[in-house]
Amino acid sequence: MLAVNEADIRQLLAGVSAGTLSTDEAVATLRRLPFADVGDALVDHHRSLRQGIPEAVYGPGKTADQVTRIVGELLAHSTDPVLLTRATAEQVGAAIAAHGPATELGGSALWRQPAPWRTAKVSVLSAGTADHQVVNECLITLAAFGFAPRQITDVGVAGLHRLLAHLDEITAAEAIVVVAGMEGALASVIGGLSSAPIVAVPTSVGYGSSLEGVTALLAMHASCASGITVVGIDNGFGAACAIARMMKQ
Repeated sequence: MLAVNEADIRQLLAGVSAGTLSTDEAVATLRRLPFADVGDALVDHHRSLRQGIPEAVYGPGKTADQVTRIVGELLAHSTDPVLLTRATAEQVGAAIAAHGPATELGGSALWRQPAPWRTAKVSVLSAGTADHQVVNECLITLAAFGFAPRQITDVGVAGLHRLLAHLDEITAAEAIVVVAGMEGALASVIGGLSSAPIVAVPTSVGYGSSLEGVTALLAMHASCASGITVVGIDNGFGAACAIARMMKQ
């Protein structure tokens, strides 16, 4: 198996040092870094070593065959979890048929789901049930990165008492993702209650002047609670990546 993350690189060097791996074998392994050409995609095997976050496979715009080949390349030549996001049923079905069972959630599929190894307490809050697709994308991405996130759902500001019932959990969290559409006010409320890093995700949920998430996006950027990080509309994956960077230590 190719060495493409820090643990694998250390194991590779230890093998050369101990004499259990020849220099030629090590060179052949390293030759595949930093990327592999699989025809119509250049798969980045070096990303985990550079960023601490492995490459994920983005489904839209790809055929089921392309997705299957890219997933296969990552599985064959790394030990990292492999995440496929925003995938169709056809794409997921083809990849699973070729590479075995995966955890499926929110239109994403995850191979080699790790046991939670990060100790940070991360909560994912959503304003309404309609935000669940984005929440699920965030949850499975956090799981791929080794977190065991706590989910708190349907606590939007239209019924503030629902949120306050979870106040102890919110103040105990070490990082929080807030997912909300409509006017996006939940992010400001959480920003005023918690000192933890907060990543806000505007969703395209809402009526009339919600403008498919633009209103929530601008409201989160204009929040009076200082220091909130805001990602793009419906970007649950990006929110999880931001948390992973923030909590790297």
